[in-house]
Amino acid sequence: MNTHRLLTAIALAGGLALGSYWYSSGERWSVHAEASTAATADRIPLYYRDPAGAPRWSAGPKKDHRGEDYLPVYEDDQAAPAPVTPKQQAGSSRKILYYRNPMGLPDTSPAPKKDPMGMNYVPVYEGDDVDDGMVKLSPGKIQRTGVRSEPVERRPIRVTVKAPGTIQLDERRVSVIAMRAESFVQKVADVTTGTRVKAGQPLMEIYSSSVASAAAEYLSTITSRTTGGVEAYGRGSRQRLMNLDVPEPVIAEMERTRTAPVTVRWSAPRDGIVLERNAIEGMRANPGDVLFRIADISMVWALIDVAERDLGSVAVGQPVAIRARSFPGRTFSGKIAVIYPQVNRDTRTARVRIELTNPDAVLLPDMYVDAEIDTADPAPVLAVPEDSVLDTGTRQSVLVDKGEGRIEPREVKLGRRGGGYIEVRDGLAAGEAVVTSANFLIDAESNLKAALKGFSGGGGSQPTRADHAGTGEHK
Repeated sequence: MNTHRLLTAIALAGGLALGSYWYSSGERWSVHAEASTAATADRIPLYYRDPAGAPRWSAGPKKDHRGEDYLPVYEDDQAAPAPVTPKQQAGSSRKILYYRNPMGLPDTSPAPKKDPMGMNYVPVYEGDDVDDGMVKLSPGKIQRTGVRSEPVERRPIRVTVKAPGTIQLDERRVSVIAMRAESFVQKVADVTTGTRVKAGQPLMEIYSSSVASAAAEYLSTITSRTTGGVEAYGRGSRQRLMNLDVPEPVIAEMERTRTAPVTVRWSAPRDGIVLERNAIEGMRANPGDVLFRIADISMVWALIDVAERDLGSVAVGQPVAIRARSFPGRTFSGKIAVIYPQVNRDTRTARVRIELTNPDAVLLPDMYVDAEIDTADPAPVLAVPEDSVLDTGTRQSVLVDKGEGRIEPREVKLGRRGGGYIEVRDGLAAGEAVVTSANFLIDAESNLKAALKGFSGGGGSQPTRADHAGTGEHK
């Protein structure tokens, strides 16, 4: 069970252990060879094995294909004393607790020994395995692995929500021209779909018997010299013309000339673009038929589809930068006006409306745009670089640099992310330093350290020789 639990930690730390070993193997190799020769001069080898560790053996001395001598294996090879290295000499004043496998495998020994490849087990001194939750790194290892740290500071988190959308007309700036009584189109101006028109510009002339009757009645009342209720009756006749949607300039002209026109001229109610032209000379228009549809595009809407996960960050009034794909390099500025209270069940997005000024009329309906909503909070918060966080999905932690090669893993609670930084809500204080590079290697080493401790001291005691008999693995 111990071996199975440690596979993950060993796999992550294998590379680190290999690097640590091979970095100094050149210096140790000659020392090992000399010590081994002196220690085994009076013993007879049982057989010889391949110097590269391949599963090849020989009964007598032999060379491999590279010209290297096969290594002798003696009867008591596992109990052979390990050579004294400069590192051991420097640390001889400290007590050796046990020896661990040089390749990082979960195998320890209470006495010096070699692994199947002839490598000496690495001594673990008293104080090296202090259970304080920290990882200790030598200056050389810090330099080789490129460990860097950065202080924790307070800074504003810039969270930018990006979303696609389209340009749509402002519903409040669209007008239609429709007849309220049966009419006939007598003449249509030189206006087509897509034409830009000004308010008051003539569009067509129509004849309507209902309009002509109301106009004659109104003129008779304002020209009559009788005094009994003429003003009240005149106001009613004028209101009838207004109910038939006769343009105000036409009514004013009738009052000035005291003449009822045969045809009535209809003009554009606003500046804009003709989106629809259904009027044809000589046609009959029934009540409700739309003859012209005109939209003012000096102000348009950008309807943006914001992902459901980002809805908690957006609010009405936030500034938005709109970039049209038709005009790269140009930015249109606006603010969120409405967040629609519905989420699309298929796309899991909610619609957000941004109002944009369009003075040069380059933004057209159904044009694709990209929006960047600035949700930054001006208040600074405690933040760390994104690269410093180790996130397993259920737990987030950082490695705190305590100085002198001491690294402390610490669990944290995170908040918003943006601009390469993550808000830390709990677990750190301002001024502490966190590791921003090589943190995965350090995390792997800490896992290996914990694994070796649990393996060697699983029952609260140091490993014995019986634990390594036969296969060399802890039973």
